[in-house]
This record gives sequence, structure tokens and C-alpha cells, in this order.
Amino acid sequence: METPDPDVVRQAAAGDSAAVARLLALIRPIAVRYSLARLGHVGAGGATAEDVAQEVCLAVLRALPRFIDQGRPFLAFVYGIAARKVADACRAAGRDRAESVAEVPDIPDPAPGPEHRALNADLGTRLVGLLAQLPATHREILVLRLAVGLSADEVGTVLGMTGGAVRLAQHRALTRLRAVAGDTLSEVLR
Repeated sequence: METPDPDVVRQAAAGDSAAVARLLALIRPIAVRYSLARLGHVGAGGATAEDVAQEVCLAVLRALPRFIDQGRPFLAFVYGIAARKVADACRAAGRDRAESVAEVPDIPDPAPGPEHRALNADLGTRLVGLLAQLPATHREILVLRLAVGLSADEVGTVLGMTGGAVRLAQHRALTRLRAVAGDTLSEVLR
């Protein structure tokens, strides 16, 4: 993954349209990958990762003048916005559970049935519950490393850590997750 050049970021903040185009070309794939990792292909409430990534790009452009004064890594700024936009999409989905269709189809739907969807939703809820028991930094490291596919050095840049510190934190997070999952499984089997 390419890190945006600070000069391009400053030029984009100043309104240079060519710099804005270069910046968006770099951050859009990052936003899509992050949104896919957090929401799946069709996320909460039908919002797709592409929709959320578009919102991330717009929010980054709107907030870009405020970033220049912060003195933190640009990718950390982008991921912070992306995390908030994903949370917004999840909250919106929680408020609207309706699934409308234009017409009633004449043939059966080949998509998984209600039982399969319920089991997947239950599994997702359990996984979210397990991840919620980890510290926020550990959760973010696991999502960025395992779901988004970033390297330890890239995650370090985002979180202000070294690559070695990210690998160590990831190991600790996975160890803690195994312990928590074991405790949860033991409770379920009782």
C-alpha cells in the first residue's frame, strides 16, 4: 500500500484538483478494503462497502484542512474517519430492518434461507462479542491485519507503533481471544 506524499496532502488541502485526484486514487482502495473487512460485501442495512468507502472519501476531503494542523500520520487520519463511517452504517442498519423488494419473484430465491441467515447472524454476534472483550487497540490490529490484510509495518504507521510492536500486540490479542473463546465455549457447553 502506498502512503500519500505529504506534499500531495497539503496541495489537496489547498484545493489543487490534480492533488485531490491523486489523493483519492490512493485512499479509495484503502477505504474499500477497510469497509469490506468490517461490513462484508453487503453490509449493515444493505449499505455496501463501496457506499461506505465513498462516504469516507467525501469525509476525508471535507476534513482535510483540519488534518494539516494535527501532526499525525495521514493514514491514521483516514482510518479514524473510516471507523466512524462504518459505525454510522451499522447504527443506521440497526434502526432500519426493512427489506423491500420491487416485485414478488415467481421462482424460489437461491440465497441462503432464514435458518442459515439466522445462524450466520448468531455467529457474527458471537464474534463481535468476543472481539468486544479485547482492548480497542488489539481489536483494531486484528481487523487491520487479518481482515483488511495490511502488513505489520502498515498497521504500525496507522496506529503510531513499530512493526514489531504490532506483531507482539497481535500475538497477545490472538492469545487473549483464544482464552476468551474457550471460556465462552465452556459456558455454552454447561
